[in-house]
Amino acid sequence: MKSILDIVSLSTAEIDQLMQTAMDIIANPAKYSNACRGKKLATLFFEPSTRTRLSFEAAMLDLGGSVIGFSSANSSSAAKGESMADTAKVISCYADIMAIRHFKEGAPLVASLNSSVPVINGGDGGHCHPTQTLADLLTIYREHGRLDNLTVGICGDLKYGRTVHSLINALARYNNVKVVLISPVELAIPDYVKHEVLNKKGMQYVETTSIEEYMDQLDVLYMTRIQQERFPDPNEYLRLKDSYILTPQKIACAKSTMTILHPLPRVNEISVKVDDDPRACYFKQVFNGKVMRMALILKLLEHPYEKPSLFEEGSEYVVNEIKCTNPNCITSTEQELDHVFKVVNKQHGVCRCVYCEKQGK
Repeated sequence: MKSILDIVSLSTAEIDQLMQTAMDIIANPAKYSNACRGKKLATLFFEPSTRTRLSFEAAMLDLGGSVIGFSSANSSSAAKGESMADTAKVISCYADIMAIRHFKEGAPLVASLNSSVPVINGGDGGHCHPTQTLADLLTIYREHGRLDNLTVGICGDLKYGRTVHSLINALARYNNVKVVLISPVELAIPDYVKHEVLNKKGMQYVETTSIEEYMDQLDVLYMTRIQQERFPDPNEYLRLKDSYILTPQKIACAKSTMTILHPLPRVNEISVKVDDDPRACYFKQVFNGKVMRMALILKLLEHPYEKPSLFEEGSEYVVNEIKCTNPNCITSTEQELDHVFKVVNKQHGVCRCVYCEKQGK
C-alpha cells in the first residue's frame, strides 16, 4: 500500500471508504479490537504535538496493536545529526507502519522514499496535514450528512496553516462547495493555492478580512490559530495574533445548523464561552480524528508497501538546475538530496519544489 503524504494521495472514493469504515468502528468498536494484533506503529514526532501523536497511538492501541516512538527531535538521533532518510530506514526495521510529524516541509516524503513500510504524514511544517483533514471531513459529514453543497468559512492563518491547505485541497473535489477565506492581508492564502487548486478546480471563493461579513451564510466555520512557531518575525506575530476572536456575539446571526471547527490547539481565537454552544464541534473533531486514523491504519496495512516515486508519469521535472530557497524545506538540511521541481505551468515557466511546493526561481 502507498504512503499518505497529502490529502490528494487519497481519491474521493478512498476517502468515502475510510469514512464508512470509521462509522463502522464507531458503531462496532469490539469488531476492530484485535484487527492489528501483532502490528507495531512508530510515531516519529520531531515537533511538539498532543492530539495528533496521542490520537495515532490511541488508534493503534484500540486496534490491538502496539506503539513505539519518540515525542521530540531532542530524544531521537536527529539531535546527533541523523538524516530523515537514515531514520526511516532504521525505523522500518522495527515497525509495520510509521506516522511522522516534522518541522521541515517534505520530511515525510523523504521518509517514504527510504522506508520499507507505509508512512503517514502527521504534519510537515506549514505544508500539509492530511489526517487532520480526514478528521475535519468526517466531522462535517457526521454533522451535515454530506460533503457537497456547503459554504465553508476558513478563518485565521491561511498563509502558514497546513490544516487549511489540506482542507481546501479536499473540499475542491466535492460539488458546489464555496469557500470564504477570512484572514489579515499578511496571512492570506498563498497564490499557488488560489491558482493551482481553487481556480483550477473552478471552486467558488471570496477573500475578506471580516469574520462577520459572511457569518450568516456559513454552513461550516473553520477557525485556526495564528501560529507563532511559523513566523520568521516575532513582531509580526505579536501584531497579528489577536486578529480574530470568536465570541457568542459574533455567531449570534449564524445558522442554527452551522458547525464550528478548529484543528486545535486553541489559544484565544475561540472564547471558552462558545464551548457550550451546540454548534461547537472542535472536541468532536478530536474523537473523529482517532477513528479516521484507525480506518487509515487498517487500510494501509491491508497490502504490501509500494514505495512512491518523486516523478509522476506524464509530468515534466527540473532536477538540480535550480535550488529551493525555502529555509523550511527538507532540502535545506537533508544530506545530498536532489533538488527536484515539477513543472506546473510550462508556458509561464512555473515550477514547484516536490518537497515543499514552493515556487522555484
